[in-house]
Amino acid sequence: MTFTRAFAVIVALISVSVSRQSDAAFGGGGQQNAVGGVVVDPSGLIRTATTTELTEHLAAVRKAVASHVAPSVGEAGTRMISLSKLQSALKASEESGESISDEMRFLAGLQRIEYVFVYPETSDIVIAGPAEPWQVRDDAAVVGVLSGMPVMTLDDLVVAFQSVESARAEGLSCSIEPTAEGRLRLNALLKNFKLRPGQNPAALEPAMREAFGPQPILLTGIDKQSHYARTLVAADYQMKRIAMNLQPSMVDGLPSYLTIAKGQRHSASANPRWWMACNYDALSRTEDKLAWKLSGQGVKTMTDNDLIDQQGNAAAANQSDPLAKKWADAMTQHFDSLARARAVFGELRNCIDLSVIATLIVQEQLATRAGCDLSYLTGSVETANYAVPQAIDPECSFVKGRSGWVVTASGGVDVNAFDVVSNQVEDETLAAIREKTKTTETIRWWWNG
Repeated sequence: MTFTRAFAVIVALISVSVSRQSDAAFGGGGQQNAVGGVVVDPSGLIRTATTTELTEHLAAVRKAVASHVAPSVGEAGTRMISLSKLQSALKASEESGESISDEMRFLAGLQRIEYVFVYPETSDIVIAGPAEPWQVRDDAAVVGVLSGMPVMTLDDLVVAFQSVESARAEGLSCSIEPTAEGRLRLNALLKNFKLRPGQNPAALEPAMREAFGPQPILLTGIDKQSHYARTLVAADYQMKRIAMNLQPSMVDGLPSYLTIAKGQRHSASANPRWWMACNYDALSRTEDKLAWKLSGQGVKTMTDNDLIDQQGNAAAANQSDPLAKKWADAMTQHFDSLARARAVFGELRNCIDLSVIATLIVQEQLATRAGCDLSYLTGSVETANYAVPQAIDPECSFVKGRSGWVVTASGGVDVNAFDVVSNQVEDETLAAIREKTKTTETIRWWWNG
């Protein structure tokens, strides 16, 4: 939706994210605490957390999560996690009435998944990747002490498995879309607005916010109360806030979209939208499908234009704006640095990694091939429940351009793990890696390969 004024305006969003905690103060039980800078009110509407709420939240996370720097969970070139032994350890914790350990909650510090090994001889599936001890950072993110990247969580692993079939049926995604009615109200407001010489366009912000109204949050293929779902929403929020200069990326080389677009001519008929999607190389495997390797950055940012009709409805133009694409490409290029600076993007990649390996295990029937039953791990482990964010209140950002008000709040996250799993290539060198990391000893559920 573009209007004949010499400014661009974006209606943007507020971020929300937290690593899984067993204590109710961190989201379990639907608590409305400050999480990643926001609070979800009883109606599901997101608002910015106060300084006091943020301070209290950080204190609560540090009380519940101990930093682990002991050698037992130290840095590993490759950390191996036995899914069958992890399942047994979780069952034992439940039967004894004990809380699960932090090692389980944070998957022994695992940060990416690079390998999946199937061992029929021991009835096991092993996932493997780099790992570190962890600490609670000042922004309440649980990150590796060396890399600063977020560690993976048991909650997200379980939810990734539980969502495979729902994702197959309806896709796994998050989308935050303005309503058609809101677009029409905003259009009518801006048609009657004339900017006086020297007038700050921000003076119109309250009226614009009221006209545009709350924007619904749409989630598909995922438990809406899960940490995984919160991560999808949080990443979408923060992407738009960074794009529209409502918060800095904290990454050199990734300015806001408004900075890139300042003084440029904008399309008179379309609005840019951005979304994050899977970004992997072909999945490598041995011919017998007992060894697999996942590689690639994991996440990329995509863009397209929305065409707005007279009823305020949006349709994809299947043609991206060059300035919007320049910003999307910059975000993709600097994603690793962004994931380190703003933990929610690293948490999003962790979730996508977990969805890919969960989909791989289900799609290729690797549990059957291994001769192991993972039904407790994939279906019975209790996960934390979070209040479901229903909508966001718009925020406005302005930049002077050569034509038009550009108004957009569209985009989201699309996790198509099935496409990743279907793109396979054979690599027999993986057989030697599998054999080297195999162990026949009776060991705990994780070890260093």
